Amino acid sequence: MAVAGLIFSNIHDSSIPEFTTMRTMASIPFGCRYRLVDFPLSNMVNSGITKIGIITHNNYQSLMDHIGTGKDWDLARRSGGIKILPPFITAYDNSGSKLYTTRLEALMGVTNFISRCNEDYIVLSDCDGICNIDLSDVIAAHIDNNADITIVTRCLGDADFGIKDATAIKADDNGAVTEASAYIDGVSGEEVSTNIMVVNRMFLLAAIRDAAAHGYRHFFKDIVARRLGRARIFRYLYEGTFIHIASLESYFASSMKLLEADVRNDLFNVPNRPVYTKLRNSPPTRYASGAKVINSYVADGCVIEGTVENSILFRGVKVGKGTVVKNCVLLQDTFTGNNVALNCVITDKNAVICDGRTLSGHSSMPFFIPKGAMV
Repeated sequence: MAVAGLIFSNIHDSSIPEFTTMRTMASIPFGCRYRLVDFPLSNMVNSGITKIGIITHNNYQSLMDHIGTGKDWDLARRSGGIKILPPFITAYDNSGSKLYTTRLEALMGVTNFISRCNEDYIVLSDCDGICNIDLSDVIAAHIDNNADITIVTRCLGDADFGIKDATAIKADDNGAVTEASAYIDGVSGEEVSTNIMVVNRMFLLAAIRDAAAHGYRHFFKDIVARRLGRARIFRYLYEGTFIHIASLESYFASSMKLLEADVRNDLFNVPNRPVYTKLRNSPPTRYASGAKVINSYVADGCVIEGTVENSILFRGVKVGKGTVVKNCVLLQDTFTGNNVALNCVITDKNAVICDGRTLSGHSSMPFFIPKGAMV
């Protein structure tokens, strides 16, 4: 069983522009020390996939810095390994040419990578869905069903909100997909695609070439829906923890879910399925005399002199004396001065909050401080 992987790094950048003006969706920090790309990468590596391409669009410098040679994922290999796939632009394109805007157009741009693969199957994955899934089970089900496409689905719960561009999937008792349509927001219990798929490589190549010949642009509408009843398309229902990042509000809510032990265990404490990331040698967090930390997720390298409650602190965060941080997500190297009060605040990297400031948002509309900003 030979399998390669393809990860879409930019597909849903517009969902969370606060973070993606200078980085891809894939390189958005999450969970104290990770980037969103770490989750699909780790899912693939843990399932024995050692040839992975990451399709980029723009703003991918931070992604390249994070991935490096891929050694932190054991992907620094002479054969296979990890490859950054920039947009395909020919020497004859003029300055008015547009880069891809859809998943299908992105696949058209990496046809050369797909055609050069020797693997029989390709696993496709986005970066805005966070889970720890055993892709080996999905691939085994795909082979058992003799499927052309297997779509990993999940059932929406009451906590899901703001879902954009999702595809609702309906299947028969055998798991064969009978309908793929646009999801209508607000319908709880609907089964939707996670945008994780296993596809036969030759089937995918033929579908891409057919789409290019007919001017098709949408993967689910023009590849999946048009082939229902003709191709063997199945779904695999995933029932584990799945977190979808669809907006700044959902990013905040998703981060707060990490304070629940069950969610942390489903993501980070699964036997034989660790989540890998770029290593950074930081000292342990220092808790000064009088510091108080309650129900929080704190990375290494922090200095805490005040109070932290129900919050996520990334590496290198400084919390000053007399400062109270509640219900916040403070990204790497955020500095808070003394006697600061923060509630429902998200800071990007290297933000500075001066002494005596009081900033508050709400769980439904967190206050956001951009990268490197000083308040």
